[in-house]
Amino acid sequence: MSASKTAVPENEYKVLDALFKRGEPLLLRDLAAEIGVDQSQVSAICLARAEIDHISIDERSQLELRLGAKGRELADAPFPERAIIGALYKLGGSGEIPELADPSGLDKKAVGQSLRWLKQKGWAEQKGRTITLTAAGRAAMNAKLADEKLVAALASVESKSEAELVAEGHDVAAARALLAGRSGVLDERERKSRLVALTDAGRALVKGGLTARKQITQLTDELLRSGEWRDADIRPYDVTLAAEPIYAGKSHPMVSIIEQTRRVFLEMGFDEIQSPYVESSFWDFDALFQPQDHPARDMQDTFYVARPAQAQLPDEATVQSVKATHEDGGSTESLGWRYDWDVELSRRPVLRTHATAATIRALAKKPKGPRKVFCVGPVFRRETVDYKHLPVFHQVDGVVIDAKASFANLLGTLATFYRKMGFSRFDFRPAFFPYTEPSVEVFVWLEKKGDWVEMGGAGMFRPEVTQPLGCDEPVLAWGLGLERLAMFRYELSNISELYRARLSWLKETPLCR
Repeated sequence: MSASKTAVPENEYKVLDALFKRGEPLLLRDLAAEIGVDQSQVSAICLARAEIDHISIDERSQLELRLGAKGRELADAPFPERAIIGALYKLGGSGEIPELADPSGLDKKAVGQSLRWLKQKGWAEQKGRTITLTAAGRAAMNAKLADEKLVAALASVESKSEAELVAEGHDVAAARALLAGRSGVLDERERKSRLVALTDAGRALVKGGLTARKQITQLTDELLRSGEWRDADIRPYDVTLAAEPIYAGKSHPMVSIIEQTRRVFLEMGFDEIQSPYVESSFWDFDALFQPQDHPARDMQDTFYVARPAQAQLPDEATVQSVKATHEDGGSTESLGWRYDWDVELSRRPVLRTHATAATIRALAKKPKGPRKVFCVGPVFRRETVDYKHLPVFHQVDGVVIDAKASFANLLGTLATFYRKMGFSRFDFRPAFFPYTEPSVEVFVWLEKKGDWVEMGGAGMFRPEVTQPLGCDEPVLAWGLGLERLAMFRYELSNISELYRARLSWLKETPLCR
């Protein structure tokens, strides 16, 4: 009486049977193609059988090559240096750069740029303006080098491994050396491959006899009625297998930061206000007691607007009150800045340099407290672009008008905001601003840079700011950058990554973090 055969799921039978018949290791992708089963399923079967020592898996890395954009161009026409040696041959063996353009089919610039490759390959020599064909160049007329052969081999395929190319007779090392200085010709990457084979235990299992058990991938009404499902193998779901990702629509990460900022201040009892992007110098600078010769008002720091040529000023009483404060302190008991204030400079329109222009407008409109307002939106400055600076960025500015307000209240408000935004490591450092006293700068620790990053400034408005606008109560004020906050949230090392529109990053960035 013969021993009973071992029943295994149909796809497992195909894998084990194919490996047994081959008798040698197979690339996992080749095995999947041979038996007509999806590679992810074959991989799962091999991994499961490897755990019980029926299959061995040898993971290897190999270099995969494909043509880049420049490589595709070289594949469609002769290499420039080959076109030039053909032109030199037609000209009797030598010629000047301008003479080589027409017979080579290249422009003068391309001829000049290709001299490097001619000399590197030893195909030509240059003395002064004359290019002379060498013996090696004449010999190369009818013999392609390794780089040309490699480009031709890759032109008709998506990609090939180094091993495949070597097996076809290509000198890949020599070709890569010749192409090393040519950017965009080759696209190289390391690709992992898996060689699978039966172990001694696996071969013994197959020799002992296998039978394929029908596997059900979907329960149907017919299977349930007939009862056939009772004797069949129902394929389990493996939730660890790779699957096609589904990317749902979602807000841009920066929009999420802005919306969260808005929610936090609304939760803290603030009212939201708006202001125009194009602001008068009066509200952007003068109302904040910033002198008209301050460096921040220079062309290299501020975007001035050509049209309209002038911005509208508030009522004459407000303008005169601010003017007097600048010149001699007005009614504030300050000495002012001691200069002749120019009303025409205050009319110059600018792209707002901070959203404080919005909060100071709100204060002037309703100067009596208690009141808490904020404004969030883009601001514009002539910044030198680096990993933490952009010329256009978002700020949240706010003020608290309250007779009982104190500097401690200001620090507490800022600390509450950052904690609600999910940050705990921040620092307050003394600072100077023309319109606040005392003043403070807010810093947050950026782990990826190992550095404290400034987030914005804050302070209590000076009497020279509030009193000309009819406010006699303490006013807390701040302006905080949001892009830098986003750098922390999304672990970015460069602020510009927020706006590079890398679809992969936008798709994969979590909604909540």
